[in-house]
Amino acid sequence: MIESTTTNLVINFTYVLSAALFIFGLKLLGHPSSARKGNFLSALAMLVAIVVTMFDQQIVSFEMIAIAMIAGSLVGVLAARMVAMTAMPEMVSLLNGIGGLASLFVAWATIATGTELSAFTMVVTFLALLIGGVTFSGSLIAWAKLSERITGRSVTFVGQAALNSLLVLTIVIVGYLFVTQPASIAGMNIDPATVLYIAMGLALLFGIMLVLPIGGADMPVVISLLNSYSGLAACAAGFALHNNILIVAGSLVGASGIILTNIMCKAMNRSLSNVLFSGFMSVSKSDMVIEGEVKPLSADDAYYVLEAAQSVVVIPGYGMAVAQAQHAMKELQEQLEENGAEVAYAIHPVAGRMPGHMNVLLAEADVSYEHLFEMDDINKRIQNFDVAMVIGANDVVNPAAREMKGSPIYGMPVINADLAKNVFVLKRGMASGFAGIDNPLFFKPNTRMIFGDAKETLSAMVRQFSD
Repeated sequence: MIESTTTNLVINFTYVLSAALFIFGLKLLGHPSSARKGNFLSALAMLVAIVVTMFDQQIVSFEMIAIAMIAGSLVGVLAARMVAMTAMPEMVSLLNGIGGLASLFVAWATIATGTELSAFTMVVTFLALLIGGVTFSGSLIAWAKLSERITGRSVTFVGQAALNSLLVLTIVIVGYLFVTQPASIAGMNIDPATVLYIAMGLALLFGIMLVLPIGGADMPVVISLLNSYSGLAACAAGFALHNNILIVAGSLVGASGIILTNIMCKAMNRSLSNVLFSGFMSVSKSDMVIEGEVKPLSADDAYYVLEAAQSVVVIPGYGMAVAQAQHAMKELQEQLEENGAEVAYAIHPVAGRMPGHMNVLLAEADVSYEHLFEMDDINKRIQNFDVAMVIGANDVVNPAAREMKGSPIYGMPVINADLAKNVFVLKRGMASGFAGIDNPLFFKPNTRMIFGDAKETLSAMVRQFSD
């Protein structure tokens, strides 16, 4: 008895230590310079929690746990090394999905044991199953949209809102059957296993229906939202297993994900309810076409403008990540600074395909954090810059958000690149961005389009400075 009490004290103390490391690691993730250390501390906390749980429960052999940990570590290392930065959003979506799938399996295993469970345990088990299934299938759809396996645009159809409402009603009914597990209804025998698998199928279908109507421009919001879902699913699984550290870790992920989602929604002037319930409302489609004259410019001619510029603001987007142009841009930055020009980078909160995407990309090229400015800060003085260089960005610099009330992105805060004295847009062609709408910036009188691969264009400008 005394030995059991001592073991429980040691285990709970270790859980408290792990929780403290989680919180401290989360705080360090708030700044790029300390993010790597925060990630390491959080991973260490999870390792400690897993090890101590093994000694606590002893559900399976240590050999099986060790094999699973080694296999997972190898996959993680290979993914971190081999996945390109442009594919990182897709990887994050898959990781969110795997977290949801793990919670779904925990819920399934809790029921599959056949032991009699309390009503509270049945409720939280159903929540773990539901949220885990939604997270898994929703993350797969987000991955398919981001990797262009399916269209990135909003997928809607007639009767979608009614179908989703019927789906929710069915989930509520099945959830009641799942929790109460009645022996019979209206004289029919109900097999609990059948209810379990129906609930799993409905959860997976609901995740698909939730993410399909969300367009590509809202993908950064979806990623952070699904991350929150994975945490909430883990928290519910922790209650089902009576595991304190899983409850704490899941709560931290869920809460931080919701906060980040809210920040992303504000950055895009979207309401959280609009993102959460987009499948339950009619989605407006815009047929607005912007017409005008495009004025192309060669990299050689752009050099002469840059040579005379005293200030340059760089606005990166996902296209820069695709072209891997961040290193060439860093070289050009150094050349401009040697020529006496001020160089700043304007970072929109949802630039790229996930929060912080551009910050990480520029950090790869050793761009100092002192050169990075948030949207609100740069907009206050954007009109004073001689040149605004838009590299692979589209929706985040679209003036239609300010000027065109009929635009789907009207009201979305954007970087006012068009207010700079000169605007260079580095782009392969005239294709629209994630939102699928035209950009009037391309036709502004002070805008010049520099078509071609961004990396090659920037390298050509660097060579001009070197000659």
